[in-house]
Amino acid sequence: MNDSLSSPATSFVVVRDALELAAPSDGALKGAVLALGNFEGVHRGHRAVIDAALARARALGRPAAAMTFEPHPRAFFNPNARVFRLTDVAGKLRLLASTGLDGAVVMSFDAALASLTPDAFVAQVLVERYAVAGVVAGYDFHFGKGRAGTPDFLQAEGGRLGFAVDIVPAYSDGSQRISSGAIRDALTQGEVELAMRLLGYPWFVSGEVVRGDQRGRELGFPTANIQLDPQCGLRHGVYAVRVGLGDQRYDGVANFGRRPMFDTGVVLLEVFLFDYSGDLYGKTLDVAFIAWIRPEEKFATVDDLMRQMREDARIARAALAQAGDAFPPIAASVPGTR
Repeated sequence: MNDSLSSPATSFVVVRDALELAAPSDGALKGAVLALGNFEGVHRGHRAVIDAALARARALGRPAAAMTFEPHPRAFFNPNARVFRLTDVAGKLRLLASTGLDGAVVMSFDAALASLTPDAFVAQVLVERYAVAGVVAGYDFHFGKGRAGTPDFLQAEGGRLGFAVDIVPAYSDGSQRISSGAIRDALTQGEVELAMRLLGYPWFVSGEVVRGDQRGRELGFPTANIQLDPQCGLRHGVYAVRVGLGDQRYDGVANFGRRPMFDTGVVLLEVFLFDYSGDLYGKTLDVAFIAWIRPEEKFATVDDLMRQMREDARIARAALAQAGDAFPPIAASVPGTR
């Protein structure tokens, strides 16, 4: 498969904000309706919050934006903890840019923000800094020092200070409540099809192609090698993948892990693109995980490995054909994502 990506055109505005600095000079998002949350993965539950913000903004004739927080609060409070992020900040902004929002405010989650009481956050950030026309949050959104700010508190403050507040209930897929944690759990088991259902799109990673040991080329399967975040919790194994390269996309098969036949101790994502020839070194790929094929395995001989690689490619082609044009709804580029 080699089709052009249908990345949405957007004038998405990104404002990076820290409390210790002067208020942002770019007023494009002032007076907006803000969807509040970390938006880890921008999954279907997050989309319900975003859609509610878009609806409220249309009713008020105001722009709509997301307010998100970086680094992840869990990483701030426990910097030694392993945090498997569904999306890095660049990926999150690219997903948000495809939702119809006018922009995003990326709040620096630092000591200054963490120490704000809930009423101070509302007064100093939402009202004084952004003059919000409205806010939308999920039923489980908590904010302020000690996470003391609740949805009920937010609604009371909106009524007192004159901005609209919408609280979105839990979002489920049948009996499965959709959450970032449930998606992480699926990915750690290699259940990328379940993750896709909960997200509403195939889970993806982005990275620059680096030089490897050329072993795939020697075996007739030249691979593009990408080093993922060391905290990535995706199950090691072989997957059917769809790859975005600029404005093109390609089907392929990928191995994520240590390669038991040639283990050097380095965890890599190795991607073999079907029907592609060319130099990929230094290029950035978006790799979407469509289907699980098998766990990593050490074979008795290299010939056995090559036979299995050919079978993996056959299975991947069939899975990708069945998946249609599945690919993440990501903008090709967003200002301020680096």
